[in-house]
Amino acid sequence: MSSVAFTNIATVVTNDGALENGPLGILKGATVVVEDGLIASISTSIPSGVDQEIDCSEMTLLPGFVDSHSHLIFAGDRADEFAARSHGQKYTAGGIASTVKATRLATNGDLRTNAQRLLNEALATGTTTMEIKSGYGLTEKDELRSIEIAQEFSDETTLLAAHVIPEEFATNPDAYVKLIIDSIIPASGAKWIDVFCDRGAFSVEQAQAILRSGIAKGMSPRIHANQLEAGKGVQLAVSLSAASADHLSNSTDKDIELLASSSTVATLLPGAEFSTHLVPNLGRKFLDAGATVAIASDCNPGSSYTTSMPFCIASAVSLLGFTVEEAVLAATFGGAKALRRDDIGQLRVGMKADLVLLDAPSYIHLAYRPGVNLVHSTYKSGRAVTTWQK
Repeated sequence: MSSVAFTNIATVVTNDGALENGPLGILKGATVVVEDGLIASISTSIPSGVDQEIDCSEMTLLPGFVDSHSHLIFAGDRADEFAARSHGQKYTAGGIASTVKATRLATNGDLRTNAQRLLNEALATGTTTMEIKSGYGLTEKDELRSIEIAQEFSDETTLLAAHVIPEEFATNPDAYVKLIIDSIIPASGAKWIDVFCDRGAFSVEQAQAILRSGIAKGMSPRIHANQLEAGKGVQLAVSLSAASADHLSNSTDKDIELLASSSTVATLLPGAEFSTHLVPNLGRKFLDAGATVAIASDCNPGSSYTTSMPFCIASAVSLLGFTVEEAVLAATFGGAKALRRDDIGQLRVGMKADLVLLDAPSYIHLAYRPGVNLVHSTYKSGRAVTTWQK
C-alpha cells in the first residue's frame, strides 16, 4: 500500500453535507490521507507512517472536476463561425456539418491526437473525469470508430450518432434513424445513448425511438434538449429516467419544475452560453426550483471550444446567476450525479482520491480570478497526473 498525507490545508471542499459546514462541507486546516488511491481519513492530525507528506499551507483541496458533457472526437475548428457571432450572427447548430466533413476525412491518428491534446488541457485545469461523445461522424463507420477512440480515454462514453441528420439523409431522415437503431447502436459498446432533440435536429418521436433502442441494448439515456427552442425533450428525458438533460437554455417553467421533481440532472453549459449569447441568469431558475444541477464544458469546436471547468465555474457565476458555492458544487458533485457516479465528486472516506489542489487559499478564487489557471496539481486515484510550480 502507498499513502500520502495532504497537511495544513487552508481550505478543504468535501461536498459532504453531513458535516453541516455549508453546502460545500468546508474544513479549515485539515489533513487528508490517501491510501492506495482512496481517501483513508480526513482529520486535524497528521498520522504517522505515511509514505509522503505534502504541505498545503495557503492552498485549497477539492474534488476533481467532473465534466459530464463533452464532444472531444472531432477534427478541424470553426473559428470563423465564432467570429461571425461577434458580428451578431445567431447560433443555429448549422456549422456542425463542417465539423462532420473534417472528422470523416481525418485519420484515427488525427482524432486520437486531438482528443489527447484536449484531455491534457482538461487535466491541467483540474478535470479528473470527462464524459466523451461521438456525433461528428454520422456514418456507421465513423460513429463506431469515434466511440472506439473515446473508450481509449474514458469509461464515460456516449453514442451521439443522433447529433444532426447528415446531409446524405436530408430528404429521408427516418432512414438515418433506422440506421442508428439497426446498425450503430448494437455495435457501439458505449455506456450512454444521447440525442439532440431540438429544432433542426431530431423530433421527440425520433428521439424516443433512438433512446428506447439504446436502453434495450443496455445503454443509459441522456439528452440534448431546449437549446434552440422549447420542446418536449425534457418531458421525454424524465419519462425515461434519463440521467441528465443538457443545455436547457429555452426551458419553460413547467420543464424546470419537472426536472426539479425528478432524478434527472439539469446540466447547464456555461461555455455555450458564453459563446452563443443565449440566456442570462439561466442557472438561477433551476437552482431556485430545487433541481439537481451540473455544469459541464460542452467542449466542441462550434459553440464551446473550452476544456476548462474553472472557466465554466467563473462563467456560471458571472453569466448564469450561480453563487460561487453553487458553481463549485455543480462542477464536482453535480457532474458526478449527471453520470450517476457515487465514487467521485466528494471527499469522503472510501471514495476515489480524484483531487484538485489549488494554489489559492479558497475555492472562491476559481471565480474571483477568471482566466488564471490556479491548479497546482491534479490527482487521479491519489496519483499526481499534472503538477505546476511557480
